[in-house]
Amino acid sequence: MALCDRRKPWVSQWLQLEVVAGRGRIVECILLSQLELHSMLNLIPLPASSDSCHFPAIFNFGDSNSDTGGLSAAFGAAPPPYGESFFGKPVGRYSDGRLIVDFIASSLGLPFLSAYLNSIGTNFSHGANFATAGSTIRQPYATLSQSGFSPISMDVQTWEFSQFKSRSQALIQQGLFKDQLPKEEYFSQALYTIDIGQNDLTESYFRNWTTDEVKSAIPDILDKFVLAIQSIYSEGGRYFWIHNTGPFGCLPYVLDRLTLKAPEVDRFGCGAPFNYVAQLFNQKLNQTLSRLRKDLPLGVFTYVDIFSVKRELLSHPHQHGFELPLVACCGHGGKYNYNMNIGCGSTVTRNGKEVIVGKACQNPSKRIIWDGVHYTDAANKWIFQQIVDGKFSDPPVPLRLACKTKA
Repeated sequence: MALCDRRKPWVSQWLQLEVVAGRGRIVECILLSQLELHSMLNLIPLPASSDSCHFPAIFNFGDSNSDTGGLSAAFGAAPPPYGESFFGKPVGRYSDGRLIVDFIASSLGLPFLSAYLNSIGTNFSHGANFATAGSTIRQPYATLSQSGFSPISMDVQTWEFSQFKSRSQALIQQGLFKDQLPKEEYFSQALYTIDIGQNDLTESYFRNWTTDEVKSAIPDILDKFVLAIQSIYSEGGRYFWIHNTGPFGCLPYVLDRLTLKAPEVDRFGCGAPFNYVAQLFNQKLNQTLSRLRKDLPLGVFTYVDIFSVKRELLSHPHQHGFELPLVACCGHGGKYNYNMNIGCGSTVTRNGKEVIVGKACQNPSKRIIWDGVHYTDAANKWIFQQIVDGKFSDPPVPLRLACKTKA
């Protein structure tokens, strides 16, 4: 493997991957590009295994990384061109298409999740989504209009979940809405997906906290996270698929709004202090899950290193078929095509006519960042493809085996 050792670590990780489902191992250094190898592996279908978990439902908690319509239902819909690449119209997602949670649902043979707060056209028979864009783990310090952060913090989401469980089962017992609500046993069999924490960190920076002050808040943030998990567990939740927080120091809305000194910008153009705090949060989150495994022995907790996957994509976009990693596809002006006052889909009135100024780029499938804050459909798909087989999980179990402590 001498030749493999001289190649980049990311390539080497692919080349030395153990391929499951009876196909053995890749034992030679195959001189393929990363994208060629990635495509080759993804063309090989994974046969269904009798050992796979059966997840009849997904219950999701989080922020805009996994919000499938909660904030739009409660506080005003995301405008066009949101949703344009996959859905052809806005559907409450803060992307041009699908989110990682959508790919998770599809891979498990489940429909896309309806947002709990969306009262029109919803079906909760296979789960519900309690996430809202702008949500934090801790309760926000100010209103949505004052701070830009959702009032639906993680504790509120767990209260909603508790209400959802009790009221849905009461209705089923009355013979009502049986086709639209989950069966009682689904609550203990479901996969509980969680992607939250980034807003707790950025919120503090936007309040002019120093990096040391943000770091000092992490223990309390995670204490609140533990309370939320305990609440879900008390309602029967057992299987948890938990994403860590991404490299928000590479996102235009952070780079545009927060001042950095030259030495604080890394060679990829990202804010090093912000990504350092994200990594510290992630380290403490993983340690927290280790304690939860002991305190909640019936729970199965899978920690997913989203940070490393997103960091790789943003650092080496061309190797993965993308371009302009720090520039928003949809926005208006500036170094990052981001303006907090003129967002994606924003309009102005000129000569009595409404004109869109927050326009989308011509080819979103080549871009990573959609609106300066969130990822594109194409980027979310790529990220999902990296995490689905467990290479970035602790313990290293694939999604289909997330009811087990080891593969």
